[in-house]
Amino acid sequence: MIKKMLIGTLASALAASVFLSSGCGDAENAGTPNAPVKNAITLNGAGASFPAPVYQLWTYAYTQSGKATVNYQSLGSGAGLSQIKAGTVDFAGTDSPLTAEQQAETGLVQFPMLTGGVVVIVNVPGVKSGELKLSRAVLSDIFLGRITNWNDPAIAKINPGVRLPKDLKITVVRRSDSSGTTFIFTDYLSKISGEWKNAIGAGSSVKWPVGIGGQKNPGVCNNVAKIRGSIGYTEYTYAVEAKLNCVQLENRAGTFIAPTAKSFAASAANADWKNAPGFLMMLTDQPGAESWPITGVTYILIRKDADAGTQAALKDYFNWCFTEGASSAARLNYVPIPENVVSLIREKLQ
Repeated sequence: MIKKMLIGTLASALAASVFLSSGCGDAENAGTPNAPVKNAITLNGAGASFPAPVYQLWTYAYTQSGKATVNYQSLGSGAGLSQIKAGTVDFAGTDSPLTAEQQAETGLVQFPMLTGGVVVIVNVPGVKSGELKLSRAVLSDIFLGRITNWNDPAIAKINPGVRLPKDLKITVVRRSDSSGTTFIFTDYLSKISGEWKNAIGAGSSVKWPVGIGGQKNPGVCNNVAKIRGSIGYTEYTYAVEAKLNCVQLENRAGTFIAPTAKSFAASAANADWKNAPGFLMMLTDQPGAESWPITGVTYILIRKDADAGTQAALKDYFNWCFTEGASSAARLNYVPIPENVVSLIREKLQ
């Protein structure tokens, strides 16, 4: 269900693009779908599902341009990292960034590609999308398994006037694979809850106290769509296309705010990329009344020992993504990397 909806959005985005051609493929296994163009150079990538909708659009459009054939498999951040380390792909996508030391140890170069939002989605009958509010304390208590029913007094207190169902059990849905989206979400929970930080912590794969698993972002969305009383987390574009109910979250300033490209950009505005070793930047729980609290950066990893031809082709492709691809990223609710940061990336890749 989620994949079919994403295919429709990608087709619409392609129709609005100057690179219009004959359709597109699966946003979860983004590649070059039946492309008639045969290019001399092929670049293969794999990794994060967080940016897969826009990577699908980019790889298809760039392949049709005739400059190179680009393929991207959405396997999850953990799988992408394993493949780039093994040298079985030319680039990897990850939402779980490496430190500068880890990059040096593995012979990899890391740079940011996009900013986006991880949102909390629910299936609560009778509650409209955007109507439900969850405070920092309530959100963490739900995922810790302390709040187990949707008419809990703590939820009702911050949602006056919202008709919460009686005696409806809360079912937590989380990722079952190694996931950068999970890394972003658990990093946030670790910042707002001392108990979460000490007992569980942040990571691409953690020991969840409660919940059922879903494979990649579409798996979480599908489970939430099917299970009454469920709550989960996913990248914003998946939630929008699946027409799932997103909640308002309390941010660091104490404001309840809805997820939008504007609120993601407000969080990213505080980023000091120039002084970020290895371009490692966490944008969760940023200050500002307009900031979305679970904003994340998705990264690209490439190998330092790639041959000269591959390195040149990768530079050309990612330069195209930053320039020609920025508008299509914005249409899919991602925040493009600012030009001043792109300049820093170009300097690093020289």
